[in-house]
Amino acid sequence: MTESTIISKVWNFANVLRDDGVGYGDYLEQITYLLFLKMADEFSKPPYNRATNIPDEYNWESLAGKRGAELESHYVSLLRELGKTSGVLGQIFTKAQNKIQDPSKLLKVIDMIEKEQWSMMGSDLKGKIYEGLLEKNAEDTKSGAGQYFTPRALIRSMVACVQPKPLKTIIDPACGTGGFFLAAYDYIVASNKLDKEEKEYLKNNTFFGNEIVANTRRMALMNMFLHNIGEIDGANFISPNDALIADDGNRYDYVLANPPFGKKSSMTITNEEGEQEKQDLSYNRQDFWATTSNKQLNFLQHIRTLLKINGEAAVVLPDNVLFEGGAGETVRKELLKTTELHTILRLPTGIFYAQGVKANVLFFDNKPAAKKAWTKDVWIYDYRTNIHHTLKKKPLRLEDLRDFITLYNPENRHKRKETWSMENTEGRWKKFNYEEIIARDKTNLDIFWLKDKSLADLDNLPDPDILAVEIIENIEAGLESFREIVGELEK
Repeated sequence: MTESTIISKVWNFANVLRDDGVGYGDYLEQITYLLFLKMADEFSKPPYNRATNIPDEYNWESLAGKRGAELESHYVSLLRELGKTSGVLGQIFTKAQNKIQDPSKLLKVIDMIEKEQWSMMGSDLKGKIYEGLLEKNAEDTKSGAGQYFTPRALIRSMVACVQPKPLKTIIDPACGTGGFFLAAYDYIVASNKLDKEEKEYLKNNTFFGNEIVANTRRMALMNMFLHNIGEIDGANFISPNDALIADDGNRYDYVLANPPFGKKSSMTITNEEGEQEKQDLSYNRQDFWATTSNKQLNFLQHIRTLLKINGEAAVVLPDNVLFEGGAGETVRKELLKTTELHTILRLPTGIFYAQGVKANVLFFDNKPAAKKAWTKDVWIYDYRTNIHHTLKKKPLRLEDLRDFITLYNPENRHKRKETWSMENTEGRWKKFNYEEIIARDKTNLDIFWLKDKSLADLDNLPDPDILAVEIIENIEAGLESFREIVGELEK
């Protein structure tokens, strides 16, 4: 079958099941379970003959010939029992449930997967099918899956700036569905002529991550596997543990991440009477510069800890990290001192599936202890002012960030040239030295200089649909700020 035929077939089943009340997320889950079983079955036979550690009574062939209630009952048992196993297998099937209640529809999905030789299919095609489903699921706002899906154009631009090298380690402490891993993998393969050792290292020793949501972690593992990262019977490189709880002592060459949105970390406490209350969660970490329940600030501190000396980070963080006082100011000052924070990319609204988010990408390199601050200049690219995007009509593309990548100058970022000047006041690329920044109130890094044209000229207003989305973004951001204030007042 052709590539387009297989993709069309997978999508058609998604639409049929959707009409039957099965959302993209639930369909994606079942595809993950069944596809994993089918590929494990293929790998257990010639020419591979690999051990998969899947009991015979719960392997792919155990589904053959079963129909109706018998199929449904066996499938439920299979999911439950495989969830008790160890390694990648156990993580794929952790808390697995059958969401396709109609056995005839389940049988059709099984038949669709049975008819293809997935192990013989190129990883590009398998990956394209699965990534397409992940993106479709992210677009379904009711599922909430969008918070685990970073726009792929943004990820690819970040990787293009960092330019990860072979035989290096990469971690994402909140990896979602694995987008940063895939982009880094593709970049390393495309940019290097890898020898056998480098290929082996890339497949099995390069990537590490954390993802606490079982369903999202399952999809990340499957996404990696379909893109030829990791082994079906190999070690699990995505931990289910909360990355912020403790420092495990491991250090990495690169951190590429978009930590979860939402400022507060909280946990639910149940008292002896069975009543529940939410309490803000502050992590007791000796390696942190400040103790706070602000999740974003904690992730930033944790990411710095994860880096080897001279390790590099590219991290998506919301605006509050750049201007918030108290712990925020402490974290920014220490970040400027102990790392070289060399670049900030201001992102436009309308590019994330979670609304009300104004975010930036911080690029910094970890450095050894020193008396003087490592940061000398912070280069800021403003891709927000007078920029308008929407998810459907004008989504962010890699080409939109090509100018930033060029000006970032990844080949030699010490030879950069500003585009802003007294003669060109519309330049988006501007440098600020350490002394300028440290003198700002609260060491505020939320710096912008371009004029908003829509405020001065009604003819420059964006299209009504884009304007409506931006209004929603601003209202959502305002509401979040008010919730924070109310929370503090209640304390």
